[in-house]
Amino acid sequence: MRAFARYDGLRLFLLWLLSFILYVAGFTTPFLGLLAMILALMTPFRSSRKLRYYRDEVIGGTISFRRAWAYVVFQFFYASLLFALAQFVYFSFIDKGFFMSQMAQMLSEPATVQALQQMGMGQALSQAMADFSHMRPIDLVLNIMTSNLLIGIVVGLPLGFMAHRSGKPLPPAPPQEENING
Repeated sequence: MRAFARYDGLRLFLLWLLSFILYVAGFTTPFLGLLAMILALMTPFRSSRKLRYYRDEVIGGTISFRRAWAYVVFQFFYASLLFALAQFVYFSFIDKGFFMSQMAQMLSEPATVQALQQMGMGQALSQAMADFSHMRPIDLVLNIMTSNLLIGIVVGLPLGFMAHRSGKPLPPAPPQEENING
């Protein structure tokens, strides 16, 4: 199970990496940001498809809830490790403050400030942005990795429930011949 979860985790990492690249590019080209969100929202559907493939093609069509849930959690675990490494490289050597400055600029636009104040989140978000701007890249990456792992644990529950099968379906019974003599 772990070998297949590692492979699927690698593919999930590539999806997340593409989504992250498009998200960062979306600061200057909004369409790319929208595309990044769509790719990120594909995560549970992709994980579900890979789980069904593992269940049907690899292990013969039956899987317990616990094993299905573990498979999804392992996918997210391996993807999160690789994604954390890629983000650490980005935030340490490539970003040079671009990400945080773009986030601060986006959150300081008058329409955004007004909307956040109406929701009562203006001061809290300002404090959160100040805290994030003082974080080291490793701290930021570990926070994101923890969030991804928690999402995997939560998403794994419904996916595991939907994918579990307790037994193989019985093949159809052969047709019985009618007894003409009886």
